[in-house]
Amino acid sequence: MTTSEEQSRGREQTRTTVHVFRDDALGDLDAVGLAAAIRRGEVSAAEVARDAAARVRDADARLDAVQVHLDVPAHHDADGGAFAGVPTFVKDNTDFAGLPTGHGSAAFVPRPARRHAAFTRQLLSTGVTVLGKTRLPEFGFSPSTEFEEGPPVRNPWNTAHSAGGSSGGSAALVAAGAVPVAHANDGGGSIRIPAAACGLVGLKPTRGRTVPNAQGRQLPIDVVVDGVVSRTVRDSAAFLAAAELHHRNPKLPSLGLVEGPADRRLRIGLLVDSPNGTRTDDATRAAVTDTARRLEGLGHTVTPVEPALDPRFTEDFLTYWGLLSFLIGATGRTMGAEFDRHRMDGLSRGLRATYVADWRRTPGVVRRLRRTREAYAAAFRGQDVILSPVLAHTTPPLGHLNPSVPYATLIERILAYVAFTPVNNVVGTPSISLPAASTTPDGLPVGVMFSGRPGAERTLLELAFELEEEQGFPDIRDF
Repeated sequence: MTTSEEQSRGREQTRTTVHVFRDDALGDLDAVGLAAAIRRGEVSAAEVARDAAARVRDADARLDAVQVHLDVPAHHDADGGAFAGVPTFVKDNTDFAGLPTGHGSAAFVPRPARRHAAFTRQLLSTGVTVLGKTRLPEFGFSPSTEFEEGPPVRNPWNTAHSAGGSSGGSAALVAAGAVPVAHANDGGGSIRIPAAACGLVGLKPTRGRTVPNAQGRQLPIDVVVDGVVSRTVRDSAAFLAAAELHHRNPKLPSLGLVEGPADRRLRIGLLVDSPNGTRTDDATRAAVTDTARRLEGLGHTVTPVEPALDPRFTEDFLTYWGLLSFLIGATGRTMGAEFDRHRMDGLSRGLRATYVADWRRTPGVVRRLRRTREAYAAAFRGQDVILSPVLAHTTPPLGHLNPSVPYATLIERILAYVAFTPVNNVVGTPSISLPAASTTPDGLPVGVMFSGRPGAERTLLELAFELEEEQGFPDIRDF
């Protein structure tokens, strides 16, 4: 069955939207607003944690987004950090002391972590209150948070559809209003994909902007970076500013707090179809071109661009992806003594098998992927930012990307979906997913993506603020 046929079938089903916004201590506040209310004494951090936990359990009963609930929320005031008292979740591929880290996998029994991961400490430095850990697809490999066994994470906008991946659990909770922000990380699109699927802001920072990911540092090319998903631009901006107080990378320009649009008009490159030959579907194409028209109306200059990526880029990234699965299979006992690579899911096993059959290509693959930065830089000649889709087609129904689908079919579907995001991971550059001004005819969000040069988060955030002010973002409560 094709994607369009599955989406048509999904439209025929009764739409179920899930949100847990209510008149409690959280109200409809974002993280910045909630932290301010706590500082002013209008609500207490304890009240917020209590009400957020109730929202989370309500949402999770219908979305299956949570891996671990903390019975006693972990408060981290961090001397009045920017997000002091704001409830959040840590993604379950990142260590939180005392909690197991399962990586979404049934291949091992996880042990409680002895200490916080470096990024967990950075997140806690902002003052958040951690309520637990969110679900992800096995090892973060899939763009949909689904499993061979067990329930998938469901999209709050329509529970018959994917919430994206790999940060699908975090995105589902934020979109449903359970918490205002949640941890996400991105090795090929895993912040931006679920943000697009769930109508959120998802900023993938420049490599090194947040503390380096321990796993990524061991790879020939570090493709993984940590951040958050949020409902407002100012929350993503405030998080990065607060995180920079904990870790400031001297190799990148200081970011500070971005609070609104800039006066400068930008030269924006428009990329509608993927350089790998994948054609964007009609709904996504309409969202991107409408955004381009809005930008021109705001005084920006928009012109088409065609990045000259190596025609082997997609094949090379797939090989590199397979290398990651191979390494996990070879070193899995470090995660749990009972690790059995044969119990990894169909996607992980297929990626590993593909790599084993072609491992001799590895040096050439790494060399060509590293050269991608040259093609990326060339695309920016005469441009400040590039506008593109996040994904080549709209959010698929659950099942379309399930790891039980035969590998050859599944990987073809994934590559036809995730056609824009991996370049930024290979090059290490920042990009941000924003909700388009309107949803699809069946009420699903569509994401548009802005990509920048290394260290250009300020430019991306200023542009995001401007679009948020000009068009607003669709509200789940209206559906």
